[in-house]
Amino acid sequence: MELEQKPFHAAIKSGVVIGLILTGITFLLYIVDYSLLASGWVGFGSLVIYCSLVIYFGINYRRQLGGFINFGPAFQFSFFTLLIMLVITTVGNMLLFIGMDPTLAENMADIGVENTLGIMDAFGTGDAMSSDQIDEIRQGLLESYTVTGMLKSAGVMLVFYAVLALILGATIKKKDKSLDY
Repeated sequence: MELEQKPFHAAIKSGVVIGLILTGITFLLYIVDYSLLASGWVGFGSLVIYCSLVIYFGINYRRQLGGFINFGPAFQFSFFTLLIMLVITTVGNMLLFIGMDPTLAENMADIGVENTLGIMDAFGTGDAMSSDQIDEIRQGLLESYTVTGMLKSAGVMLVFYAVLALILGATIKKKDKSLDY
C-alpha cells in the first residue's frame, strides 16, 4: 500500500518548479528589455501562470490521493506551493537587483515614476505634484528594491497568497460523493 503524501511534501516539488519558471521568466525579460519588468501585463501574466500551475499540480496531487481531496489538504498544498515559490522568486529578485545589476533598481524606479506620472496625467492631476513629491515617490520605489524592501514585499505577498490559496484550494478540492449518506 502506498503511503499518502502530506500536502507540504507534495508542494515542495511544485513550488520549486513554479518558482524556477517565474524566476527564469524574470531573467529572460531582463535580458530582452528590463522595462518589461515594470509592466502590469507581465504581473498579470505571472499571476495567470502560477495560478494555472498550482491548479495543475494540485489536480495531479489529488489524483495521487485517489481522485479526491478535502478542502483542508488542498488549501495546505496551495499555500505551501505558493510559499516555496515566493521564497525562490524573492531570492531570484535579490540576485538580479542586488547581485547582478545594482543599477537596475534606479532604472526601475525611474520607470515607476514615469508610469505614475502618466497615470496622473491621464486623470488630469499630473501637474499638481511638486518635485519633492516626485522625489519621495522615486525614493519609495528605490527602497522597494533593497533587501529590506523585498522582504517587506514578500510579507505582503504572503498575506495575498494565503487568500489566493483559499481560492485555489476550493478549486482543487473534490469531495467523494459516495461517502455521503
